[in-house]
Amino acid sequence: MKVKYTSLRTCLEDCMEALDLFLNNHFNESLDKLQPRSKESMYHALIYATVLEMQAMMTFQHEDLVSAGNTMKSAQEVCQRFRKRSGSLASRAAGDELTEEELHAEACYAECLLQRAALTFLQDENMVSFIKGGIKVRNSYLIYKELHSFIRSHSSFKGPNHKHLEGGVAFGIGAFNLTLSLFPPRILKVLEFAGFSGDKEYGLSQLYEGATSHNLRSMLCALLLLCYYTFLCFILGNSHTPSLDSCDRTLALLLELPTSLPLSLLQGAIFLFFAGRVEEIKGNVDEAVALFEDGCKAQQAWKQFHHMCYWELMWCFTFKRHWKMAYFYADLLSQESRWSKVMYVYMKAAYLSMLPEGEARPFGEDEVELFRQVPTFKQKIAGKSPPTEKFAIRKARRYRASNPVRLPVPVLEMMYMWNGFSMISKRPELTEGILETLLEAERTLQAAPDNEYTLDDSCLILLLKGLCLKNQGRMQAAEECFNKVYSSEKKLKFDHYLVPNSLLELGLLYVDTGRREQAIKLLQKAKNNYKEYSMESRTQFRIHAALSKLKADTSDQEEITVL
Repeated sequence: MKVKYTSLRTCLEDCMEALDLFLNNHFNESLDKLQPRSKESMYHALIYATVLEMQAMMTFQHEDLVSAGNTMKSAQEVCQRFRKRSGSLASRAAGDELTEEELHAEACYAECLLQRAALTFLQDENMVSFIKGGIKVRNSYLIYKELHSFIRSHSSFKGPNHKHLEGGVAFGIGAFNLTLSLFPPRILKVLEFAGFSGDKEYGLSQLYEGATSHNLRSMLCALLLLCYYTFLCFILGNSHTPSLDSCDRTLALLLELPTSLPLSLLQGAIFLFFAGRVEEIKGNVDEAVALFEDGCKAQQAWKQFHHMCYWELMWCFTFKRHWKMAYFYADLLSQESRWSKVMYVYMKAAYLSMLPEGEARPFGEDEVELFRQVPTFKQKIAGKSPPTEKFAIRKARRYRASNPVRLPVPVLEMMYMWNGFSMISKRPELTEGILETLLEAERTLQAAPDNEYTLDDSCLILLLKGLCLKNQGRMQAAEECFNKVYSSEKKLKFDHYLVPNSLLELGLLYVDTGRREQAIKLLQKAKNNYKEYSMESRTQFRIHAALSKLKADTSDQEEITVL
């Protein structure tokens, strides 16, 4: 038994060093350290597959996702060899038959299942793949639940490497609770039927506990927290200030992780990227730009890190209305990244269309020709086109005509889809600049002869104007904008997504102005009365986030009243 303990400890120490290398930009060295033992050690297999999965998440290439999935499947098979063969975890533990190594094997096996499910989830924003892979999710969830119960009920059963086991369970329980809490009701019903439920606050607390206990999964827990605070809160939520204190605290955790290498984590590309994202959320766009640029300089081994920074730099210059600089990063992405050629070419065309007619275009490119190219780059992941690509292709269609009707503010429309108006809410001068652009577009539209797109374009500008006015605290004017869009519902020909989104924004405005009951009615209407519109899943996520917050706030208030 002592030999097993020693072997397990050695494997854990080896994998900790590999993660140190990864955090400090030595990506290939990290893989080289893990790969030789990935067929014999469960932890080497798991961490090797995890690093490859992180790489696949950055490239978002189908072949990389498939390769990472196959590697994770192989890691699962390695972990299976270390598991006890019969009975549930509870029954096996009854006679103290489980060794420490077998407990760790359970946690590693569950993590392989969880990460394989995450890879399928990444390929489909509507989560059809995630639900189809429910057997993996269910098995992983049940193992984590049993491990969690076992650890709590067998407090005296602690091997030499117990903190790593606890960290693995905290990661799994935290990831499940946090992820499932984000799901809209109609998807959650399917998962609940299979015995699933999610508690966001408990999930966050478990991840924070895992991140602070200095174990093998500390980095994964911290990275998942940062992904939640800096991305999911914006893309799938509505928060203007998604726990910025929590962002800063989690960034500090990355700095506090024990490292065995004489390298400064402050120069780690991952840290610099998330630090830049936090500054971007705070509205400190110039500081964010500097950090993203430093992130690009920090390493050259994995260009995918550069692409993540380019994407954020593109939006930073969008917020500042520096259209040519934003175009420059969209152009770099179109040349170097294969994540979504449709999106990159569409954004290139969109930025050029924001320039005055007589102004020279970079590289002599023409926005009309670029818009016409957009559909040719269409891709399918797991047999389906990503919703963002479908949206871009649909918007570019009007440029197929010999005399196309130009899109009024395509950059700002896409900025809304990524919830960028929340990002500029803390910087009055940025909001004022975007509003000026919208007012100019509105004047141009009103001066032009009416066409089949006029009403839709007018409603789009009204929705975006409302967001700017809300950022400025001009609530009544913002409310009027959202209501005008809603009242035009039956007249819209193309952009039907504007109505549920206007109801969503009006509901959020009512929340901010203390009209809770009216807000709930509008959000329920937006949730239930509109189907099959552009980017529907993203809007449904945001509606769910708003209703969940209202429900949580109501529960807190009832608790205070009882006390």
